[in-house]
Amino acid sequence: MIQRHVRWMVREGTVLRIRVLGTLEVFDGAGWATVSAGKPRALLAVLIAQAPGTVSVDALIDEVWGERPPKSAQTQIHGYVMRLRRLLHDEAGDFLVTSPPGYRLALEPGDLDSDEAERRLAQASEAQRAGHPDQAATAAEDAIRCWRGEAFADVELTTLIGPRAERLRELRLTAREELITADLARAHFDSAISHAREHLARHPLRENVWQQLMIALWSSGRQAEALAAYRQLREQLADDLGVDPCVEARDLHARILAGEPPPVAEALRAPVPESADDESAVAVPGPVAQLPADISDFTGRDAEIERILAAVTAAGEDQPPSLVVVHGPPGAGKSSVALHAARQLGERFPDGQLYLDAAGTSESAREPRDLVAEALMALGISSRDLPEELAARAALLRSVLAARRILILVDDAGSSDQVRALLPPNARSAIIVSSRRLLTDLSGSVHVELGPLGPQEAYDLLARIVGTARVSAESAVAHQITRACGMLPLSIRIAGGKLLGRPSWSLQVLLSRLEDEGRRLSELRLGDLDVRSSVDLSLGSLEPETRRAFGLMGLLGAQDLPGWVVGPLLDRRDADGVLDSLVDASLVALSGSGTDGQPRYRIHDLLRVQAVESCQSIPVEEQRAAVARVLASWLDVVENVTRRLPPNPLQPPRGEAPRRPLPDYQTRPALSEPFAWFDAQRTALVGAVRLAAEWELPALCWELAAALGPYFDDRARFDDWRRTHELALTLPVGDLGQAVLLRGLAQVHVYGSDLEGAEELAKRSLSLFRLVGHQHGEVTALSALVTCDRLSERWELALEKVHHALKLVTALENRTFEAQLRCSAGIILVAQRRPQEAHVWFRQSLRLARESGDAHREAVVLRELSQLQLQVGDPQAALVGLRRAEEILATLQDERCIAFTLTRRAELHRDAGDFDAARTAWSKAAATFRNNGTLADEAMCYRALAELEVQRGHPADAGEYLHRAKTLWKAVGHDDKADALESVLLGLPA
Repeated sequence: MIQRHVRWMVREGTVLRIRVLGTLEVFDGAGWATVSAGKPRALLAVLIAQAPGTVSVDALIDEVWGERPPKSAQTQIHGYVMRLRRLLHDEAGDFLVTSPPGYRLALEPGDLDSDEAERRLAQASEAQRAGHPDQAATAAEDAIRCWRGEAFADVELTTLIGPRAERLRELRLTAREELITADLARAHFDSAISHAREHLARHPLRENVWQQLMIALWSSGRQAEALAAYRQLREQLADDLGVDPCVEARDLHARILAGEPPPVAEALRAPVPESADDESAVAVPGPVAQLPADISDFTGRDAEIERILAAVTAAGEDQPPSLVVVHGPPGAGKSSVALHAARQLGERFPDGQLYLDAAGTSESAREPRDLVAEALMALGISSRDLPEELAARAALLRSVLAARRILILVDDAGSSDQVRALLPPNARSAIIVSSRRLLTDLSGSVHVELGPLGPQEAYDLLARIVGTARVSAESAVAHQITRACGMLPLSIRIAGGKLLGRPSWSLQVLLSRLEDEGRRLSELRLGDLDVRSSVDLSLGSLEPETRRAFGLMGLLGAQDLPGWVVGPLLDRRDADGVLDSLVDASLVALSGSGTDGQPRYRIHDLLRVQAVESCQSIPVEEQRAAVARVLASWLDVVENVTRRLPPNPLQPPRGEAPRRPLPDYQTRPALSEPFAWFDAQRTALVGAVRLAAEWELPALCWELAAALGPYFDDRARFDDWRRTHELALTLPVGDLGQAVLLRGLAQVHVYGSDLEGAEELAKRSLSLFRLVGHQHGEVTALSALVTCDRLSERWELALEKVHHALKLVTALENRTFEAQLRCSAGIILVAQRRPQEAHVWFRQSLRLARESGDAHREAVVLRELSQLQLQVGDPQAALVGLRRAEEILATLQDERCIAFTLTRRAELHRDAGDFDAARTAWSKAAATFRNNGTLADEAMCYRALAELEVQRGHPADAGEYLHRAKTLWKAVGHDDKADALESVLLGLPA
């Protein structure tokens, strides 16, 4: 960056300045200095990317080391922090601040070179808007010069750094496009052409730049070249994405063809990042990045990795998808090899990488339909829009993947059916599978077999785990150890972990122990389960309580688990030391952190089998009691975290299941970020319900399932909601349990538009609640019936049930529920065009919501009240109420409800004749529905936009919106609605 643009932040005599637009550099008071050591540099990059937020020490460890951090990782993090503070002349920690549970950077505007780039870009945009293109060009050039290379060029783009780097990459593109805009505005057409072509050579899918090139050529009198540029754009989009150019590009092409005079100083605006206050700005999620961290000490397998890479990259885009199956014996490192290869292929698949654990070797291998559902939801499809049948889900997945470049890694596949349903439609995407089985019936697959490591590879792996100096000092003994381990990576890792945890041992000590236990380990062979001998050796060195914990952990299933489960299993309050012993013995692996930042643990499938077998010495009733204690802890923490979510009328009653509170330090992260905690624990929680069913613990099973209902409701996890409730109903859960579960299932049916099914379930629930005398439950069932009647336009029946429910609610003094019922009455009365009566009910509902602190209900009431205000001719009041509702919902981060509120506001703008505002609101709602995966609601927005364009006299645009809506209806299985839209399309003017 040019020196005159460097602006240093001086605080108390200390100069702080950091450059990220290229290699990472800091200003040390005398000049720019690189952070030469890789791990401190990675730590600083994470803190910059997450500033001003705090990054926990656990998250820093995961980012710096991945899945296999050293035992001293926490101490090393503190050391790196001290080193960085010295480099920054910040010994007092004023800038790199200790902020429990970790650290943060106290950055201010101007501390980063990216701040300077953003400031210059903002100046360019402002100058352009003010009609000063020369100033805009100068500012854009200054912004471009801020970059010395790609952002964070010498840092691995991890989960926490990647999104920031991608934003800065987009900012760089925007700066270059702003310069082209300025060139056009000041009629520097040759410069604009040069810059645009240079830009498109690197980024050929930037449609707005193609339009800029067309304008520059057109304005230079080179109409033929402008038309050729449009043809090139059309071919590029068709080949890469299978779509046509946008409406604006097609319109520009038509104007050139028509021989219109070229624009004078016309320029298409380059997209500038909108401010958070701009209601037209919509957050677009980045590519999916689900691959676990690579193994830092991965060794060997060069030939196998090359075969995988060659197989994936060989196919042309129009050919069948590349499918590679990595197979071999237990302990050969199939998952590690598949992951290592997938990591190297990241750049070839810019739209993301999916990771699916098929659990093929477990007793409960995952169903193909569930694997497809997980893939679809990761790609943005809501569970609400998932078809029921496997074939339909697989077809929807192929549609989603058709124009995208996605790499799918399927770990531990147990059958070809699990893989076949996930196959992409073409070679834009690829799939890598790890399996203990050959899966030879997968047509067109390339099989990569893993055998034992070679002697040198096995030795190198042991050296990387234990340390080169220590191993080279006894190299002959090291080779003997690897031979005793059968050259299998898992066995070597166990042996290496033993040495790593005992630094005072010589390698000869371990070899002597291996020889003493002699014949079992010497018999390790390819294809056998002789890896168990290594497990036996490790277990023999553990305390009895630690061995017991290992066995009991195996009972919890093949999934990632939080570390606190060891305490309930052993009926101890604090069992962290036991867990540490298991991790040190390589019997339990740290599998990473969830979205809540908390560590997750997993027993390798082979070891888990051995763990379950080791429980045979524990009486079954003791096993059952241990599992019940874990489930009781799950139930207690779920109920506590749910209280931090917005109030939900489906909050279940308390049954007779036991609760087992966890220590405060273990639940504090969950309570501070409830949604993040639920998102991270969702798979484990669904597994807990399944575990309760398998162990026939009915009270724990139904209460856990019911307690998850409010979260499933908020996050639209309808598949999980249905699965857990139906699973619990297979047990004798009693009348109360049945009533609660049936009520939850009724709500799932309502969301699926199955009103008949919802009504039947709600009636059964109502009868059971009345049978047990549970008035609150009776009200919940009645509210479901009110919804069914209201959506079926049975207004009087709905009102009758509202009055009945209110009599019960008044006795219960439940203001949240009363507010919901009174709001429902208001909605019904508005539909009956009885505005004066409706106003009374809405006013009462709003008052109750505010008095009870139920912000979510307040927003819903304001949204529904707007319909009444429109009916009585007060659109201004309706608009004020809708904006307030949006503010509340934004605070609650309820994107789906915000989108529904936007659709109401769009209708208001349309009726007022403000078509631009209506289009903006509907477009933003559609984008939000798309980001949340609710395709049916997105289709409704496009239908509304089409009607708006017809009203404006733009049938071509209307047809485009109708086509989008039709495609979405088809994708989610609503063929009737798609056919109806086809009829509308045929009726539009040509």
